[in-house]
Amino acid sequence: MLVAGFPAGSFAANCYVVAPAAGEECVIIDPGQDAEAGIEELLREHRLKPVAVLLTHGHLDHVWSVAPVCGARDVPAYIHPDDRDLLTDPAKGLSLNAGQQLFGGLELAEPDEVRELSDGAALRLAGLTITVDHAPGHTPGSVTFRTPPAGEIPDVMFSGDLLFAGSIGRTDLPGGSYEEILGSLSRVCLTLPDQTVVLPGHGQQTTIGRERATNPFLADLSRGDSGGSSPHDGGTVPADGPRQGF
Repeated sequence: MLVAGFPAGSFAANCYVVAPAAGEECVIIDPGQDAEAGIEELLREHRLKPVAVLLTHGHLDHVWSVAPVCGARDVPAYIHPDDRDLLTDPAKGLSLNAGQQLFGGLELAEPDEVRELSDGAALRLAGLTITVDHAPGHTPGSVTFRTPPAGEIPDVMFSGDLLFAGSIGRTDLPGGSYEEILGSLSRVCLTLPDQTVVLPGHGQQTTIGRERATNPFLADLSRGDSGGSSPHDGGTVPADGPRQGF
């Protein structure tokens, strides 16, 4: 399997392209701010043909370029229905002051074709089988995408802003819930094999085993302590907090 990516725009949200191999069809995950040029470079380098855009959640730093990317290639976008409204109303997912404009009045539009994701769905796209896990907490419609092991390649999970190397997603924005994100981490992440590679929405890749052993939030859950410190009541600042993205 071929996976390539880059941090897009000023928010450094990781955008990925995934294919069975070079010269094949592919899917694009989370085309963020100014992602079009980086995507085109990867498609050209690996001779890939996109068939879909997959969105881990609806925050602006992950969906900024979805409409132009889908439009340029005439492909659908996939998003969970609980986050679909953020495609056209991104301010709804942010804590803006009264009368404050979003990036100088930025307006977004839905791609021409939007398909809704459901928990446990198995998407068969570009010669891949991609499992969808609904993982609310960062946003109501957050999901992760998993690909099964292939030969010597272990399971791969695209975690969006659910899980990071050493931290978890922030829960202080509209629609966020610390209790829900702990439930999602327990159900979606802790049930996976240690060798599962985690490709997050921000920052470096990691593995489930590494996070189970060293991530303070997963360590608390592994011990059965679901009442650990929230990242917004004195706990660790999440990797997608004020320093990067939403």
